[in-house]
Amino acid sequence: MSITPRQAQAVYRQSDRLFSAEQVEEALDRMAAEISASLAECNPLVLCVMTGAVIVTGHLLTRLDFPLQLDYLHATRYGAETSGGEIRWLARPAASLAGRTVLVVDDILDEGHTLAAIVSYCRSKGCAAVHVAALVEKRHLRKAPGVMADFVGLEVEDRYVFGFGMDYKGYLRNLPGIHAVREEQSD
Repeated sequence: MSITPRQAQAVYRQSDRLFSAEQVEEALDRMAAEISASLAECNPLVLCVMTGAVIVTGHLLTRLDFPLQLDYLHATRYGAETSGGEIRWLARPAASLAGRTVLVVDDILDEGHTLAAIVSYCRSKGCAAVHVAALVEKRHLRKAPGVMADFVGLEVEDRYVFGFGMDYKGYLRNLPGIHAVREEQSD
């Protein structure tokens, strides 16, 4: 369901701020330290999951002080909707994954179906290892079997969240903090 910019602005104005820009930056600093400790010597290929992780990946990469390569992929279940459907592959990585240590960076780990498909794809291409970094992980029991993030910045309750790469019906990815839709606004 499409919305107007005015409707998106109303959702933003009425939202609950869960994390400030400063709290997100602190989480990114912590994630970067953990990633550096684990992967600095591995010549990793970082895969940005478009479109949501573009902001997260950009901010995270500037904190990683070691050689790495960057590529992207685009697999989605959401589009501009607030609930997921079938996974659609819009772009696959151009770089060879064979023998590489891969770090998949995503904005959020919710139920994990998209991440499960991405990790499975990477393994099918012969990666030496696949790691997942997610800025946000939702706390609930609906995760796809076996899906987990190796590096998590923030945990949130089971609400519809947006900001810092995550969208509300195609809008509000550009916010510096993380917000939750008020319960009476959700679909």
